[in-house]
Amino acid sequence: MVQPQYNFLKDLVSLYHYIMARSLSTLLKSISSLPATNSLRTMVSGSFCGEGVPTNKAANSDISLKDIVQQDIKENPVMIYMKGVPDQPRCGFSSLAVRVLNEYNVPLSARNILENQELKNAVKTFSHWPTFPQIFIKGEFVGGSDIILNMHQTGELKEKLKDLTAESKKEE
Repeated sequence: MVQPQYNFLKDLVSLYHYIMARSLSTLLKSISSLPATNSLRTMVSGSFCGEGVPTNKAANSDISLKDIVQQDIKENPVMIYMKGVPDQPRCGFSSLAVRVLNEYNVPLSARNILENQELKNAVKTFSHWPTFPQIFIKGEFVGGSDIILNMHQTGELKEKLKDLTAESKKEE
C-alpha cells in the first residue's frame, strides 16, 4: 500500500512546482513592468526609483531577473540596489551611500531589494558581492557604502562622477 501514497505525494509535489513556476512568472512580469520615478518622489508601492522617464523596455515580457539587473545598470548612470529607497533608506549603510552620492547632485536610480528576495539574490549573483547596498556607476560595479565613502574622501568619486555632475547641471 505504499505505492498510492507515493503517487499522491509525487502529484502533490508536481502541483506545488507548477504553482510556484506560475507565481514566479507572474512576479517577473510584474517586476519588469514597474515604471521609473524621480528619486525625489518616493514610489510607495513599487521597487524602482530613478530619474526622468521610465527606463524599462521589458514590460509584459518574459525577461529574467539577470536581464532586469543588466538593463538597470546599462540604462542608469548611477544605480544603487539598497534596503529601502533613496528618500527612505531602511538601513544605515544604504542611508550613508545615498547621502554620499547626493553630495554630487547626480541622477540616482535605485531598487529596493527588501521587496523581492529573488531580485536580491540575482544582484548578488550578478556582482559576485554578498552585501548591500551595491552601487554601479556607468555600468561598473563599484562596491558598497564603505567603498563609496572612501572614494569620496580620497576624491576618486568626484573624478568618477564629474561628467554626470556636469550633465546634471546642464539640464537645470
